[in-house]
Amino acid sequence: MEILSAVLIGIIFVFGFVVVFGAPYVPTLKPQIGVALDLLDLQPGQTLIEVGSGDGRVLLAAAERGWQAVGYELNPVLVIWSWWRTRKYRRQVRVIWGNALTKEWPLTDGIYVFGVQRIMSKLHTKIVQSIQEPVKLASFGFELPGQKALQTKNGIYLYKIKPR
Repeated sequence: MEILSAVLIGIIFVFGFVVVFGAPYVPTLKPQIGVALDLLDLQPGQTLIEVGSGDGRVLLAAAERGWQAVGYELNPVLVIWSWWRTRKYRRQVRVIWGNALTKEWPLTDGIYVFGVQRIMSKLHTKIVQSIQEPVKLASFGFELPGQKALQTKNGIYLYKIKPR
């Protein structure tokens, strides 16, 4: 019983601690996943980066469309769960434990985020510094400060971001 209590306390601590650096775990619902991926409109073989990949549901949906997907997640419990959940698509999906704003990114064709407002300007800066070609960003619930969305649908904002 002591071990179970310690594990539960550890999990609660991890979920609470990551909020300091990122966003709380709130999964994207299936309808919004479909809308976001439809708005990004990537082709099979193209790459999606998910900032804050949580339980891997967006990565899984991207892989099912034939996309390559790279997810960044701060919460080690969710990294393990996401890795397990996407194991069938091991050649298409990578789950990286760490802060997407400080890690190096692969070349990407689209980005998805369900973050919090306080990270959006930092995310915009990271995207501009990391890309070499224009890239599409789908953001659920939160707008990019100072940027005009190309389209908005069901709470998803679509942007096209150009490199500097």
